[in-house]
Amino acid sequence: MAGPGGEEDGVPGGGRRGASAGGRGGTSGEERGAALDRVKLLAARYRAAGERPYLASALYALSVVPSAGVPTMGVDRHWRCYVSPAFVEATSVPELAGVWIHEVAHLLRDHHGRADRLAAADQRDRFRINVAQDCEINDDLLADRLTLPEGRMEPRLFGLPEGLLFEEYLPRLPAHVRAPDCGSGAHGRPAPWELGDASGTAGLGPVEAEALRRHTAEAMRAHQRARGSLPAGWRRWAERTLEPVVDWRRVLAGAVREAVAWAGGAVDYTYRRPSRRTPALRGAVLPSLRRPLPRVAVVVDTSGSMGEAELAAALGEIGGVLREVGLRGNRVTVLACDADVHAVSRVTSAEQIALAGGGGTDMRVGIRAALAARDRPDVVIVLTDGYTPWPGENPSCRLIAALIGEDPPAPPGWVETVRIPPGA
Repeated sequence: MAGPGGEEDGVPGGGRRGASAGGRGGTSGEERGAALDRVKLLAARYRAAGERPYLASALYALSVVPSAGVPTMGVDRHWRCYVSPAFVEATSVPELAGVWIHEVAHLLRDHHGRADRLAAADQRDRFRINVAQDCEINDDLLADRLTLPEGRMEPRLFGLPEGLLFEEYLPRLPAHVRAPDCGSGAHGRPAPWELGDASGTAGLGPVEAEALRRHTAEAMRAHQRARGSLPAGWRRWAERTLEPVVDWRRVLAGAVREAVAWAGGAVDYTYRRPSRRTPALRGAVLPSLRRPLPRVAVVVDTSGSMGEAELAAALGEIGGVLREVGLRGNRVTVLACDADVHAVSRVTSAEQIALAGGGGTDMRVGIRAALAARDRPDVVIVLTDGYTPWPGENPSCRLIAALIGEDPPAPPGWVETVRIPPGA
């Protein structure tokens, strides 16, 4: 569904004719004689901001452009909201308030920026992207008891679970699914009814938009502290927005390199390669120091709660790190494990890994199996969503947990932890 936008007390852009980003002109609804009911639209925005005060700044930051070209409402990248006068006339104030919040959610969640980072093949169908984004938003709004117009897109229509990101919904949607166009502020592609960059209509730049996102996230955090309640979807968004940006790949690579260097630091003497000082001692043979290559075991959680895309990404990163430090072939063992170990393999690439399983979860079984092997590992890396029991004490090796997904539970403090966000 397409949703609302906000305005100042006057509606900027009403009656303007501008060139869209695609070079086409946009004619406002007021130019064509259809008057926008501004009182009703403003009343709906006032209701949305009053009932959800942490969204007030974002709602009032939107500038409204009346347009007969937009089917309902939509937003562009510049925080301009295009409003159909006919849609406003036909829609109740409570529903319009819900649509206001729906549209501002596209911009707050940076849907257009995230859409730009999709694979090229996924970017071709902007309507399918829009449906996935609506599913991400609307399940949160309905759980928050907001009223939305009929015909809205939500996960249950497609037999999908709630609470996912649009990147997770997108591959699970039926082909050629369609919904009203929410504009480039959602899917990233200019719509025919959008004004051009040089239209002169008020809008926000990327820096202002990012500052507004952080301000809104801080307002949500303050609201939660004061009243103790905040919808789960917004709470997760605010936490992600305010937490420091950390490149999990760099953290994971650093942890693996450090662990491998630590394990490889153990040295021993060997006579297989005599010391270079031996010739100077006339008859005495001195041993040389040997630095053995460490062995690494990767325990992969293959229980039903794990997503294949996240596993493949994390395995690929670990494989790259291990190759960089010179470990491959029989130095790396991969164990597929849910509540039991289903497959053990020595691999040279992520494509060779057999991910069997799909039952319950107990990574202790995989860790024990790794440590009981004839070639005991020096480093054990566990890829899991964190919903597993852990060993009661620190094993005699370096243990790294790569936690995949949204808000995974923390392992014991002695486990080195790297968090891999969903869709990474």
